[in-house]
Amino acid sequence: MGVRYLTAKLAQQIDEELMNAAGAFSLDQLMELAGLACAQTLAKVYDSKRYPRVLVCCGPGNQGGDGLVAARHLGMFGYKPTIYMPKPGSKDIYKRLQAQCTNMDITTLEPSTSVDSLRDALSSSDVILDAIFGFSFKGPVRVPFDSALSLISSSKLPIVSVDIPSGWDVEEGNASGVGLEPDVLVSLTAPKEGVIAFKGRHFLGGRFVPKAMEQKFELNLPSYPGFDQIVELPRTSEANSQKL
Repeated sequence: MGVRYLTAKLAQQIDEELMNAAGAFSLDQLMELAGLACAQTLAKVYDSKRYPRVLVCCGPGNQGGDGLVAARHLGMFGYKPTIYMPKPGSKDIYKRLQAQCTNMDITTLEPSTSVDSLRDALSSSDVILDAIFGFSFKGPVRVPFDSALSLISSSKLPIVSVDIPSGWDVEEGNASGVGLEPDVLVSLTAPKEGVIAFKGRHFLGGRFVPKAMEQKFELNLPSYPGFDQIVELPRTSEANSQKL
């Protein structure tokens, strides 16, 4: 029985339960675990000797927080991350995560009304970690994110997307055609309906879901190998995938 793919409503419900008595996780803990899984995924696919320069693109929400955590871990793994934020987050947790990266001498591009800083960063990067939009995204893509997605797509650099590719609807996928087309995806907790047709390498990072919650939602999560925080999912199709 294959892993289940979640609707937006149920993905939100599971997140809420992870942070209430059923899971007892704090947001900081979940971001740390998610960001570590994302960094480990990128490191598994893109070796630091061939792809040392990682452009970590962070949105202003929790997805961007995952990206900031991943940037810190990638720095520890021997990569040279650079952080790009089309619109920096305003919450305290976001600012603390950004400060942690700064304290590790990880460069954050200065916010700019133009996309020149992004264009320059793309020309000196080897791989992109896409942590701009999360599963709560609803189109259309607005300024300044529209220009950012267009530039990232046209760069032709390999892309690793966090949870769901930026610009994709959590249930309809890239139906609008404006979203990124990553080479690698790391779903968090459980994959979402919108990525059922994803054709690249697909990893799951959710080695923190309590067994009781996994059983309650019939997630059918795979076993994680050894002490890895990620597991690669087999290529699937809508015909043999399960939805929840």
